[in-house]
Amino acid sequence: MDPVFKALADPTRRTILDELHQRDDQTLFEICSRLANKHGIGLTRQAISQHLAVLEDAHLLSTRKDGRYKLHTINRQPLQQITDRWLSHAPKEPA
Repeated sequence: MDPVFKALADPTRRTILDELHQRDDQTLFEICSRLANKHGIGLTRQAISQHLAVLEDAHLLSTRKDGRYKLHTINRQPLQQITDRWLSHAPKEPA
C-alpha cells in the first residue's frame, strides 16, 4: 500500500484523480487542459506524464489505447482495499 499513499500524498495527483473521477477515459491533452483551465495548474505535459506514471505504478489508474490515443481511467480498487482494511469493520472491544 505504500505506493498508493505516496501517490495520494501529492496534491496534483489527487487533482488528477478528481478529474478522472468526474470523467474517465481522458487523454494526456485533456488532463493537461482540465488541470490548467479548472485548477490553474500550469505544469508541462512531461510533468503531468510523470504524475500519471506514479498513479499508474500505484494501480490508481489504468490506461488503454484507442487508435493513436492513450486513455486514462481511474481504478478505485486500491482505495477500496484501504477502506476495507480500516473503515468497513467495527472495532473490536478489548478483551
